[in-house]
Amino acid sequence: MQRIGIDLGGTKTEVAVVDPSGQTRFSERAPTPIAYSDKIRLIAGLVEKAGRSCGSDSLPVGVGHPGSLNPRTGLMRNANSTELNGHALNTDIEHAIGRPVRCANDANCFALSEARDGAGRDAGSVFGVIIGTGVGGGIVINGELWEGGSRLGGEWGHTALPWPAPDEVPGPACKCGLRGCLESWISGPAISADHRRATGADLAAEAIVADAEAGDQAARGTIDRFETRLARGLATVINIVDPEIIVLGGGLSNIPELAERVETRLAGHVFSDAMTTRVRPNVHGDSSGVRGAAWLWPLE
Repeated sequence: MQRIGIDLGGTKTEVAVVDPSGQTRFSERAPTPIAYSDKIRLIAGLVEKAGRSCGSDSLPVGVGHPGSLNPRTGLMRNANSTELNGHALNTDIEHAIGRPVRCANDANCFALSEARDGAGRDAGSVFGVIIGTGVGGGIVINGELWEGGSRLGGEWGHTALPWPAPDEVPGPACKCGLRGCLESWISGPAISADHRRATGADLAAEAIVADAEAGDQAARGTIDRFETRLARGLATVINIVDPEIIVLGGGLSNIPELAERVETRLAGHVFSDAMTTRVRPNVHGDSSGVRGAAWLWPLE
């Protein structure tokens, strides 16, 4: 049976129909409205359009979203699209489309997509990483998403930067209210802030990457610090989860040869005499989220 995936992003929302072989049979993107009620209407409309494209109004629907559903209250929390917080997103979507829906954090959907038929398809354990405007992650074990008891599994972006140097303490303020979280060090805005502190230049992360590739030494220093911090953060994940493969996603994963350089930097921080975890770029790009949302429904 085909499945419908929805990737509810901050600026765009994507729908896709994915068949059991992993082929995308229909896809469409639309700007994401700000108001919560308008988001629900958009999702319902995209689901209806996707169903019409394949002649069915009963396909399973999965939704990837920022933040997570609190299992105690059933309400959204921790979403950077703050208008989602405090709402029963899954219930409201079910009422709008008239059938059950499965929801998961967007980083979890990315990890599930790459584990199912992407860069981690041959691995029994996969840690999927999102490094972009924010920092998130997801854990897939033997093809199953591991969300944890409180649905916080994979939230490594809000763990502290490990093995900090003296000039990294206490660390930048994070939007969560703490200081020194990985998100405050290795997200796109964090790279810009680090570069500004070091050079006085106010550049977007993409411009810093371009300058580094062009040979600018100050920009190269900023990217080196980013890669070292990324490796330290991932080493902690390996010491706890020990995944067979780490898949990099998000806008910053497009930095040339990032996966290879980070894998090389891991060995000095992993508690093992043989570092076997592989670090790989993603296969499905920015469509991994919507594909993973579809895969929230198993093949059976």
